[in-house]
Amino acid sequence: MRITVFALILLFISCNSSSQTEVEQLEAQAENITIIRDDFGVPHIYGRTDADAVFGLLYAQCEDDFNRVEQNYIWATGRLAEVEGEDALYSDLRAKMFMTEEEAKANYENSPEWLKELCDAFADGINYYLHTHPEVKPKLLTRFEPWMPMYFSEGSIGGDIERISTRKIKSFYESGMELPKLEALQLKKEAEMAEPQGSNGIAISGDLTKSGNAMLLINPHTSFYFRGEVHVVSEEGLNAYGAVTWGQFFVYQGFNEKTGWMHTSTYTDVMDEFKETIVKNDGKLFYQYGEELRPVDSTTVTLKYKDGEAMKEKTFPMYRTHHGPITHQVDDQWTASAMMWEPVKALEQSYIRTKQDGYEGFRNMMDIRTNSSNNTVYADAEGNIAYFHGNFVPKRDTSFDYSEPVDGSNPKTDWQGLHTVDENILVLNPENGWIQNCNSTPYTSALEFSPKREDYPSYMSQDQENFRGIHAIQLLTGRSGYTLDSLIALAHDPYLPAFEALIPGLVTAYDKNPDPALKEAIEILRAWDYTTSKESIAMTLAHYYGTLCYSKAERPEGMYSMEWVQYWGGAWDNDKKLAFLKETLDILESDFGTWKMPWGEVNRYQRLNGDIRQPFDDAKPSIPIGFASGRWGALAAYGARYNNNTKKIYGTRGNSFVAAVEFGDKVKAKTMLAGGQSGDPNSPHFNDQAQRYADMEFKDAAYYREDVLKRAKETYSPGKR
Repeated sequence: MRITVFALILLFISCNSSSQTEVEQLEAQAENITIIRDDFGVPHIYGRTDADAVFGLLYAQCEDDFNRVEQNYIWATGRLAEVEGEDALYSDLRAKMFMTEEEAKANYENSPEWLKELCDAFADGINYYLHTHPEVKPKLLTRFEPWMPMYFSEGSIGGDIERISTRKIKSFYESGMELPKLEALQLKKEAEMAEPQGSNGIAISGDLTKSGNAMLLINPHTSFYFRGEVHVVSEEGLNAYGAVTWGQFFVYQGFNEKTGWMHTSTYTDVMDEFKETIVKNDGKLFYQYGEELRPVDSTTVTLKYKDGEAMKEKTFPMYRTHHGPITHQVDDQWTASAMMWEPVKALEQSYIRTKQDGYEGFRNMMDIRTNSSNNTVYADAEGNIAYFHGNFVPKRDTSFDYSEPVDGSNPKTDWQGLHTVDENILVLNPENGWIQNCNSTPYTSALEFSPKREDYPSYMSQDQENFRGIHAIQLLTGRSGYTLDSLIALAHDPYLPAFEALIPGLVTAYDKNPDPALKEAIEILRAWDYTTSKESIAMTLAHYYGTLCYSKAERPEGMYSMEWVQYWGGAWDNDKKLAFLKETLDILESDFGTWKMPWGEVNRYQRLNGDIRQPFDDAKPSIPIGFASGRWGALAAYGARYNNNTKKIYGTRGNSFVAAVEFGDKVKAKTMLAGGQSGDPNSPHFNDQAQRYADMEFKDAAYYREDVLKRAKETYSPGKR
């Protein structure tokens, strides 16, 4: 017994010594890092090496919003049900289908040394934050590991994997069935009703700017507080400023001194579904591939989930063919989902992108071809502007329709490698002097100098326009003399082209069959110039009327979103138009006591706490907002969710981080962040940009060290604040 106790004491001393050694190493690395917080709380992180800078970047992110850093990795690594309960099991199963923890560790071990060093620094920065902030109680992750970024490598949180329906996975793995038709239709309608996701990217040639320098508008439309604003610098050539997704160690949308990059969601077909022909033989599963039968890769995974105060487990089978994991069933056939999943290369590309100093290097970086879910709008100090439509584009046999699931048993449906960047849709220095992409067709990205649809296979892009694209083209055509301020003004132009398509038909319907109960509302709409403002009653009427159309009006087969609006404003039955306006007035009367509501009284900004899903309360203070939904063609998109148990509309997504950048001998930029840098309600930077956001009052970005020092409010090393 005495020997056993002595051994335990030795083990304790050994473990304690090891722990102290690790802490001492982290403390030593922290000494290489300086964090300067400016007057808006933006962290400017300076490190001796890139790894030092990454350490400081993650430490600073945790200071600003550890809640979101942790949440992103709980989700990405497939452990959400351990926090949120059984309903999240199929999100976790989806994550495990594409990569297990063992595979993530193997990817990390097989990474180049420089990338492993950054992954180590990622984990060290977060863990040092937790060590120096014992008052912070993680929901689940008390220690972060260097293999975790492998789950979260491509840039946009969720990226492609979120397009795989967890409801379809649940239906298949619980009952072995397809998602019921009615539920599938409901899913489709929910997606159509949701605020449009995506972004605006605009690049302006120096030929059209007052200074002669190229400019870039960086305008992602994400959920609010989805990314922080950061500046990260090392003595190894890193000097990137922009938006970083919480928990990632690279600036995702931003600029350095010489180049700028803006990502917009792409219509490129980068994911496909393969219906597999499954055969059971001697108790084993096979799938047909040409003339052969191949074994189905079958494994199991045990997932934990929270049930009250208890933690329970559920074990699932996981099946995979060479096309990808089996995620659901189509036409009574098991169906595999194929998408880009090369985490090491994706992380390499995401980081290398931030250190390029001109078009040649940036173009070479794109050859890695793992930026799968996005387009890229680009500008640089050499005067180049460019647009890359997609980056990861599999080659396919165009005799098959990949917009629908294809026959996985036919080898001809297989992907045939990747298109080169030169084979993808690319625009470089068009003669019109500007490029725009608002998640719209690339075939109108640069007027007559746009790519031609007949030059590319159909899967390269859906040829669909949207009202934001139409708006951008109208604003950009024929203009010159741009400054940063005029580019910001363009990005907030109040005109809404969707309502020019929708409202005149409603007025005409009234003129053909006047109704005294509608007269006053119609006259307000008749006099309207289709611009949004806080004071506009017409804007309120149009928004509620258009939203009702999206919710209840018929949608002719074969049309897409913009064409529905044009149909509702045109050929749609006149009596139904008037009935919908009457219902609109009734809704407003019921909610507010009058339909004569100025838009800013209805459309509000409110941030009450640091929760990831914000609560809203009509009785608590909020700010009037004049912006409108991107659905109507607003470039400064301001979208909401409508299940808040409130009468007023509260923004949840759209303009979040915005930057207007000018390249030249020195880079200049103005930026805006919805709310503020910090997720802590007690921080002065929790909501210090909210009124500025509403007033379109951008701040100057402090990029050069001398400018940062002039704006400095705090200077410290990690652990010394």
